[in-house]
Amino acid sequence: MTSTTHASPAGTPSGPGLPAHSQAEISDEIAALAAEDGAEAPRPGPRLDYAPYRSSLLRHPTKAPHQVDPEGIELWAPCFGQRDVHALEADLTIQHGGEPVGERMVVTGRVLDGDGRPVRRQLVEVWQANAGGRYVHQRDQHPAALDPHFTGTGRCLTDDDGWYRFTTIKPGPYPWKNHRNAWRPAHIHFSLFGTEFTQRTITQMYFPGDQLVDLDPIIQSVTDPAARERLVADYDHDVTTHEWATGYRWDIVLTGSHRTPTEEEGA
Repeated sequence: MTSTTHASPAGTPSGPGLPAHSQAEISDEIAALAAEDGAEAPRPGPRLDYAPYRSSLLRHPTKAPHQVDPEGIELWAPCFGQRDVHALEADLTIQHGGEPVGERMVVTGRVLDGDGRPVRRQLVEVWQANAGGRYVHQRDQHPAALDPHFTGTGRCLTDDDGWYRFTTIKPGPYPWKNHRNAWRPAHIHFSLFGTEFTQRTITQMYFPGDQLVDLDPIIQSVTDPAARERLVADYDHDVTTHEWATGYRWDIVLTGSHRTPTEEEGA
């Protein structure tokens, strides 16, 4: 795993030099690229030069990577231990002295390697928009209300069987200026730290039945349908708690043919 980012907290503006496009034009581009990729080997990760995702044309690397001294990087990297992560940090609904607005839910799953073995004591971090689709971030000027009882960040360590578990609020969709009438589907950002800072990787989890998923260039940049489906959680009635919270199950596979797509896999 390598350090990466998938999108800025409030979505990625179209930016200078990126023309405005309608959703119909974006959908046509997505269909054309899907047909093009269908003639090639499936891509487990997103395309970094995916034209419908406008700013990917400006942001993806254009030069070969440079070799660095990993020990030198580690001298400046943050470090953490089990004592640094409190169990209450995994409940995003109790961090600010009041009940946040929105649908309370539990998101849980296992972090696994390519052979199905649990990844133990893995630092898992999440961040997300609130129920109105607003991030607590200075760049997010979307005219939706901020929730004083919800900042949308949490973390936990996986247990001996690789399980993580968060209690949170279902995030809302939000506009992101990629093209005309562009809305990001509801999603949660996940970060996995690996065993050292240079292994950190980031991905996103989406929700079943969300019609915005088919219209979103970021998730559609994962052009392999099977890999794209692995970014969508399952509703799990056994995780759902009576009169308290709905439940979702989402496993994260780090390696192998069924790995969860992350941005650094793109080409």
